Amino acid sequence: MLDLSIEPISSLLRARRAGYTLPAGLYTRPDAYEADVEVIFHRHWIAAGVEADVPEPGDVYALDIGRSSIVILRDDDGIVRAFHNVCSHRGAKLLDPGPGTVGRLVCPYHQWVYELSGELMDAPHMGADFDKGLGHLRPVNLRSIGGLLYVCLSDTPPEDIEDLAAVMEPRLAAYDLANAKVAFETDLVEHGNWKLTMENNRECYHCTANHPELCVSFVHYDFGYDPEGLTPDEAEEAKAHAERYATQSADWEAQGFPSSAVERGPGHATNFRTQRLIIAGPGESQTPDGRAASSKLLGGMTRKDTGDVHLWGNNSWNHVMADHAVIFACYPLAAGRTLVRTKWLVHKDAVEGQDYDLETLTAIWKATNDQDAALVARAQAGAESIGYRPGPYSTFTEGTLDDFTTWYVERMTANGY
Repeated sequence: MLDLSIEPISSLLRARRAGYTLPAGLYTRPDAYEADVEVIFHRHWIAAGVEADVPEPGDVYALDIGRSSIVILRDDDGIVRAFHNVCSHRGAKLLDPGPGTVGRLVCPYHQWVYELSGELMDAPHMGADFDKGLGHLRPVNLRSIGGLLYVCLSDTPPEDIEDLAAVMEPRLAAYDLANAKVAFETDLVEHGNWKLTMENNRECYHCTANHPELCVSFVHYDFGYDPEGLTPDEAEEAKAHAERYATQSADWEAQGFPSSAVERGPGHATNFRTQRLIIAGPGESQTPDGRAASSKLLGGMTRKDTGDVHLWGNNSWNHVMADHAVIFACYPLAAGRTLVRTKWLVHKDAVEGQDYDLETLTAIWKATNDQDAALVARAQAGAESIGYRPGPYSTFTEGTLDDFTTWYVERMTANGY
């Protein structure tokens, strides 16, 4: 029997107080998960991968997004395309998730054959009068922005992807990520809601106590602090860091490296934030000692001290440094399960064991991902408890979380909830 006592999702969205975490049901309920997939992951621009996933013609990369699945590929002309991973015959899934190489796409069920441009080439036993022109694969909206791939499964994608492109293409140009290679990739399933994954990523309030490896290269003052909670020595340190930021950012800008903070949150369909961050210590890269992991720098980079171009998006976060980039995306699997996919990119000609050591390259974010997964699981366990109630965000260190959850509520209500 239907439980009429369950609040509708719209009521939960309206109940959310500015400056506070979301009502528990938006993190825990299966119907909220289904709504999130429908609205955020099927109607908005979602980070799907990198051009380096499909470096050569015939390379394919299949990706599940909520209930849907897509195929990203590079066709015979070198064009990167995306299609729904669905045969036009009886709807069978063409490819299992992950990378591969094909000459053409062949449905395993009835052997319908598609060109890499999406046209149906062969449909056995359909008769001489069958119009193969009706059987092309359904395309998916795809944008490459500085080598980062974004898809939108809706036929009417938000137009403000152009804003993201205008901001990020100049920032990423020198790194030539479209011609990088994936040195390593991992999948981690976090036992928490995807929004908790994103909230955890958008603050470093928790970093000092939980991420000793990451804190070697991160400057915790970058993520906010309560001025009244600082000792006199800490206050002087924070002031000196702010002055250094102003000088360093101006220097980077003058040398052609865009650096200032740009943010598009509530009021925008395509939500992002970017800034060039100073790297602590030697200042070169996110590695155990803060020095570059790869001696062969990305793209046309000639110097190692250009900081960390960070970029947050609807379902992603990224760190792009002179020697390598770390690309993250999350995809909801259930109300309390989220896939976090991490890719480490290096110059396409960099050789493992010669130009870079894989353990040095990946150590920081392998450790950080594991630590974050444990924290997200704790947050999910709390949200599922009868004792949970929405808690206040810190105005000093968690303003970006308030922006994210405000954006989320706006997007859900704007799309009918």
